Amino acid sequence: MGPVLAGVLQLLALTGALALCYVPLGNHMARVYSSDRHWRVEKWIYKGIGADPDIEMRWPAYLRGVLAFSAVGVLFLYLLQRLQGVLPGSLGFSSIDPDQAFNTAVSFVTNTNWQSYYGEQAMGHVVQTVGLAVQNFVSAAVGIAVAVALVRGFARSRTGELGNFWSDMVRGVTRILLPGAFVAAIVLVACGAVQNFSGIHEVGQFMGGSQQWNGGAVASQEAVKELGTNGGGYFNANSAHPFENPTPLTNLFEIFLLLVIPFSLTRTFGVMVGSVKQGYALLATMATVWIGFTALMMWTEFAHHGPALQIAGGAYEGKEVRFGVGSSSIFGVATTLTSTGAVDSFHSSFTGLGGGIAMLGMMLGEIAPGGTGSGLYGMLIMAIIAVFIAGLMVGRTPEYLGKKIGTREIKLAACYILITPALVLVLAAAAMALPTPAHSMTNSGAHGFSEILYAYTSAANNNGSAFAGLNADTQWFNSTLGLAMVLGRFLPMVFVLALAGSLAEQKPVPVTAGTLRTEKPLFTGLLVGAVLVITGLTYFPALALGPLAEGLAS
Repeated sequence: MGPVLAGVLQLLALTGALALCYVPLGNHMARVYSSDRHWRVEKWIYKGIGADPDIEMRWPAYLRGVLAFSAVGVLFLYLLQRLQGVLPGSLGFSSIDPDQAFNTAVSFVTNTNWQSYYGEQAMGHVVQTVGLAVQNFVSAAVGIAVAVALVRGFARSRTGELGNFWSDMVRGVTRILLPGAFVAAIVLVACGAVQNFSGIHEVGQFMGGSQQWNGGAVASQEAVKELGTNGGGYFNANSAHPFENPTPLTNLFEIFLLLVIPFSLTRTFGVMVGSVKQGYALLATMATVWIGFTALMMWTEFAHHGPALQIAGGAYEGKEVRFGVGSSSIFGVATTLTSTGAVDSFHSSFTGLGGGIAMLGMMLGEIAPGGTGSGLYGMLIMAIIAVFIAGLMVGRTPEYLGKKIGTREIKLAACYILITPALVLVLAAAAMALPTPAHSMTNSGAHGFSEILYAYTSAANNNGSAFAGLNADTQWFNSTLGLAMVLGRFLPMVFVLALAGSLAEQKPVPVTAGTLRTEKPLFTGLLVGAVLVITGLTYFPALALGPLAEGLAS
């Protein structure tokens, strides 16, 4: 079997597995967020944090819950890292420096999981399990909660109430992420992933010296890392490390994990708004972009230039031979079209155009299918923009799901799509203009610029992957990337929740002959076009200086 055919068959198997889970998981999540019953363990949690899960919240109160909970998470994780040197289970590692502790705390709380450190050489068992792994659960649950609040904005009318943040967040952990991660961890352990609390061991003799390895609760963290589209690995090599990702089977399983919730949330959306066809329209849009990007990535990595690459049969530099070009391409697209940021190969070693495809996937806003929750509300924002564009074409007030898209709604949607590009381009320009940040670049020219552009694109879009040639463990990058992660996570949530509140206050508009049918293939095509055109117009000049210039010159 040739490598191209193997890659295509893996893509088909992955698509089939996602299709099988789509309806049951989507329906289950709709029931989770529509039920008025609380589990006993959930009641204990509410009592412990002093929250009343039955109080309905308007969007300002919902937002305050999101921000307060996240702020406490940042503070707790920061202090945990700063105190690591005196904590048990630290493996002898010292406390983390203030700038890196801030960067890491912000990174995991914002679901970015950017890592400017070597996990196996910096973080002990307590920080990994009590700090980072816990944030993998709750940060993903916060994203789903915000998405559900926006869905309720479409589903409800003549009220500004969007549900209860504390109930939504806790249910996301207890009823979706914990059960899913438990099963996934067992599968990973059965396939060879590490799960222990061992210390540091010296193994083998290499060129006159020994090599050190430490274990950890790797499989359990790996499970929620992918399922919650987090991406922070226990080891620096992330999902290229055999302790995290032992075999080609686990590699395909991990890709499945990072895609299954974001895709299935479109079904949840359809059920909650009372029209599964609307969910299928969003699913078709996401799937079209995902399959298109995957095909392009596989083409760029297989249709290589130069005799060395032709003899090898693909662009193998930076890729695990266990997985090959095809599987690495599928993983690279999936992790950058979601907010995962996990890697099973070095994106910096992809071909020039391949690295550009990974970067463009993040620049789309990670909406195909996007992160847990963030992908759904990002796609709904783009749907509002597409409806607005269609309304301009025919001279009719735009409507979506029975709600008028007026001045307030379109302003909030516009702010949402503008904030992330502004962060990326302004901070990347500052890094290139100042003398000190440029010293962190391993490469010069177009590839060096791509390293900087990729870093800020990854941070502002809460992805977390990186072009490996950039040394980001400096005060400048730890601080500015941390700022990009905070603003890139929470400012869009402000606009999303404000939009949800505005929509929930409206009364439904009756469907007429002039209403745009947003469940039809025509709208799906319009939505795909809007996503690509808006992103292209925003980022094309920067892409032309980086990956496009590198790809065309090779």
